[in-house]
Amino acid sequence: MPHNQLTRRDALKLGLAAGALGVLPRTSQAKLEPPPLLPNPKADTMILLWMAGGQAQTETWDMKRYTPFEKGMEAKAVGSTYRSIPTTVDGLQICEHLPNCAKIMHLGTMIKSFRPGDLGAILHSRHQYHFHTCYVPPQTVAAPAMGGYMAKALGPRHPDIPAFIDIGQSLDFGTEDFEVKAFHTAGFLGDEFGPFFVPNPAEAQTAVLPPPGMSRKRFQERWATYQKLLQARADRFDSDTRRETFRKALDGAHRLMNSPAAKAFDLSTEPKEIYDRYNTGKFGLGCLLARRLVEAGTRFIEVTTEYIPFKGWDTHENGHTRTIEMCRAIDMPIYQLITDLKERGLLDRTLVVLASEFGRDMLVEGKPEAKVTDQVVVPDRIEDMKFYGMHRHFTGASTVLMWGGGVKQGFVYGETADERPYTTVSKPVIMDDLHATIYHAMGIPANLFYTIEERPFFVTPDGKGKVVEEIFA
Repeated sequence: MPHNQLTRRDALKLGLAAGALGVLPRTSQAKLEPPPLLPNPKADTMILLWMAGGQAQTETWDMKRYTPFEKGMEAKAVGSTYRSIPTTVDGLQICEHLPNCAKIMHLGTMIKSFRPGDLGAILHSRHQYHFHTCYVPPQTVAAPAMGGYMAKALGPRHPDIPAFIDIGQSLDFGTEDFEVKAFHTAGFLGDEFGPFFVPNPAEAQTAVLPPPGMSRKRFQERWATYQKLLQARADRFDSDTRRETFRKALDGAHRLMNSPAAKAFDLSTEPKEIYDRYNTGKFGLGCLLARRLVEAGTRFIEVTTEYIPFKGWDTHENGHTRTIEMCRAIDMPIYQLITDLKERGLLDRTLVVLASEFGRDMLVEGKPEAKVTDQVVVPDRIEDMKFYGMHRHFTGASTVLMWGGGVKQGFVYGETADERPYTTVSKPVIMDDLHATIYHAMGIPANLFYTIEERPFFVTPDGKGKVVEEIFA
C-alpha cells in the first residue's frame, strides 16, 4: 500500500481524534434548561493553573518563620524551610525560589484562607474531584468539571477551537488514574462539552495534523473516503442522537484541522526568546500553549503540573529539595504568562486561577479540629534531611491566587496563623464559595442548574455558593 494511502486504521484514528474534540457523548443527553447568565461578566476566558499533588502553602505563597535544617531538630519547630523574599505588594512575602512570581503579585489577588473540604480519609483524587466539580464523590450522577459547565453555559469563543482544553495530564499512570479520569470530563453534560486533551504540550501540533505520513493536500483528497468509512461505523450506533453527534465530531475535527486557528497548537512558531522563557518542562510549555489558546479563542484552559502519586507536589519525602525543583518549574512560566497577557491587553478579560487540592504541614494530617489517620510517619526529631519539609496533607488552609477577570490588584484576602497549626484564622473561603466567585467572574450564577434524572443539578451544591465580593475591584 502506498505510504500516504488511507487505511481503516487511519480512519479509526481520525474518529477517535474527533471524539477527543468533545462531541461524542458517553451517555444519552438529558434535556437541559437554558442557562440564565449574568449580565456584564468580568471575564471571557479562564485559565486554571493546577498545582496537582498538594502544594505546601507555607513553602510557596504563605510563608512562615524560616527554620534552617539542623540534625536532631524538633519537627514541631519547623515553619518554612525557605527564606522569604519581598514582592511588589507592600508587606507580602513569598518563597525565595519564586523570584519571578514575586514581580507580578501587584497584578492580582492572593486568597490565603481557602479551606479545602473535610472528606474523611484524604485521597488526592477525591479532593481533586471536589475542587474540579464542587461536589464530594461519590455522586449518583457524574458531576461536570468546571470547564464543562463553562463550555456548556458560555459556548466556544471561536467556532473552530474547542471550548475546554486540558493540558499536561496523562490519564494512564496506574494508581488512581481511574479516579483522576472521573473529574476530567463534562459529566452528565456529555462529551460535547468535555475537554480536548493535550497530554504533552511540546507535541500539541500533532493533535491537529492529518495521520502520520499524509500531507494536508492528500488528506483533503481522501476526506470523502474517510467520511464513508467512519459513517459505516456510525451506522452501527443504537440511536439517532449518537449518529448525529458522531457526524458533528467528524465535522469538528475536519474544521479544526483546516482552520487557521489550528496554528495556535504549533509552538515552533513562537519566537525562540519567548519559547525559552516558558520552556521549564511540560508545565512551562503548557503555559505558553495556554496563552496562545487564549489568543485563538478557547473558553477554558487547564494547565497542570500533572498528578502522579508521590511525584510533583506530592512531597511525602524529600519535601525540601523537591519543592525547590517544582518552584523552578512554575516560577518563570507563570510570570511570563501573566506578563504576556498583560502586555497583549488580554489579562483584564482573562481570569487566571492558581490552586491545589489542599496544603501541607509537617505534623497535622487533615486539620486540628478534624484530624484523620496519618499516612506519613514524621519523627519527633529530624535526623534525616528527607523529613525536612511539608509532608502531611493539610486541609486547615491553602492558598489560591487570582489574576485578571476583575479581581483587585495587589490584594490579600484572609489570614492564617503565624504559629502552628497554620490554619485559617479570618475570612475562610470554602469550596462552594470559591466556585461561586469564579463563576461570577465568568457571568455564571451560583444557582445555575441543568436537569438530569428529572432533578436540577446546580453548579454549586443546592445553588447556595456565595460570591466573595470583596476580592473584586
